[in-house]
Amino acid sequence: MNLTMLMYLIPSLIMFACGVYGFITRKNLIAILISLELMLNSVDLNFVIFNRFLFPGQLEGMFFTLFAIGIAAAETALAIAIVINIYRSIKKIDVSEITKMKF
Repeated sequence: MNLTMLMYLIPSLIMFACGVYGFITRKNLIAILISLELMLNSVDLNFVIFNRFLFPGQLEGMFFTLFAIGIAAAETALAIAIVINIYRSIKKIDVSEITKMKF
């Protein structure tokens, strides 16, 4: 493995590990959503890195990353709408206090 490639993969690994840690340990829905976005951004960075080093003349990894960013933006908007709806219903956004979802 190329040393330059490794220099890009290590920060991506650290970002992913921080996202997993935040996703597992947080009780707040907003913090969990931020951790999930951190993991998705780390994966997008890996797409770009592997595309750059394995297929330097092609842009498939770049286009896939742009598509993944668009999907992540839609997912974030939907998740924030759900969090706002939960807050309006029970006035709390802690995961441990949400016992059931109802209309």
